Amino acid sequence: MARVVKVFKTLRNHWKKSTFATCALSYGGYWLYGKHCDNVLRREACLEAREYGRQLIAPQERLRKATVILNPAACSGKANNLFEKNAVPILQLAGVEITIVKTDYEGQAKKLVDLMEQTDMLIVAGGDGTLQEVITGLLRRPDQDAFSNIPIGFIPLGSRNTLSPGLHLLSDNKVKDITSATLSILKGETVPLDVLQIKGEKEQPVFALTGLRWGAFRDVAAKISKYWYLGPLKTSAAHWFSTLQEWPLVREVSVTYLSPTLRPPDLPPQKPSRPSLLHRIGRRLKNYWYPPVEEPPKEEEPEKWEEQQISSVELFIQTHNKNPVEMRVNDSLMICAEPDDFTVGEFITVGNKKEEDPTIFTKGSTKLEASACQLQLPEGTGGFYNIDNEEYEAMPVEIRLLPRKLRFFINAERREQLLSQMQ
Repeated sequence: MARVVKVFKTLRNHWKKSTFATCALSYGGYWLYGKHCDNVLRREACLEAREYGRQLIAPQERLRKATVILNPAACSGKANNLFEKNAVPILQLAGVEITIVKTDYEGQAKKLVDLMEQTDMLIVAGGDGTLQEVITGLLRRPDQDAFSNIPIGFIPLGSRNTLSPGLHLLSDNKVKDITSATLSILKGETVPLDVLQIKGEKEQPVFALTGLRWGAFRDVAAKISKYWYLGPLKTSAAHWFSTLQEWPLVREVSVTYLSPTLRPPDLPPQKPSRPSLLHRIGRRLKNYWYPPVEEPPKEEEPEKWEEQQISSVELFIQTHNKNPVEMRVNDSLMICAEPDDFTVGEFITVGNKKEEDPTIFTKGSTKLEASACQLQLPEGTGGFYNIDNEEYEAMPVEIRLLPRKLRFFINAERREQLLSQMQ
């Protein structure tokens, strides 16, 4: 008992040292527990991947090949370490032959994909910028029809991973997100995604999976990092300061658009079995004796463009890839324009929400469905677009929807969640 009293007296007499030691030990224990949980997640994922690696293959079959486009600069330079610790062991245990290609500078992924040889799957390890460069390089290839059939896996390693909520189960744990996305690639379940083709007057087309954003909220979002010293108030402060410099923050644009097209039925996941020999002989004889009558080619109707003048705080042209399993009647892109009558308080409130999710819009916004659109900006208009969170100079552009152009690996549980939300 005397020893216990002595210990308490010592702690009381040296309370500053005792407080510091308690805080240090608590933080150290929390850090060690986090590392232990990460190791448990890696072990469970590796055990699951090992079962794929133990599956027997026929003598004439070969290992699946995967080409990985990795951006080491993503996630503040931690992407290379995160990928090698959490994704590479899973792919290797599953028996996937991987070729890792690392980018050295911005824009290099487009060139690397242009030189890519045939592969069984393409894996993009990075953020929105890396993914946008890869699909742009892929769809600019002369043989893009063949390469666009390659399934694509996305491992979220960037500061912004806008496509991830539609493909993966997300959590607050980076290791869990990476291992879950890698296992989704091994399971092989895919979903078709729409692509936007954005073409200026002179430059080559750029391709996007999320959309094109232009307006005041986009401009303010690019400046928020300058107010880092304000902590949690930096987003509100950035929007308020922008209203002091200029108000109202309204953009004028002329939008010309085509009506959406009907969505054709989904193709069966497997090719139908080949008919029997007798059935094929009978069909050929029938075509020989009663040849089918060829119908004259139909004249193509001219495209009917409709024009609308829009005055808005922000314009967002986006795909439906936020929920890729949604059953839709039309193949269309969404033209969303915020109203131009925000008060300063409403502008700050909506700006805070858009910083978390740029795809949300207020009740008073204008929404149009189209298969293609053209943006004509007033003369002297400057600024930038955000195309999949990458900056491009604002100019007149034509945007066309390429419906179900690419196939991406999706988490089966996430697919079920998205389907349940539609019911």
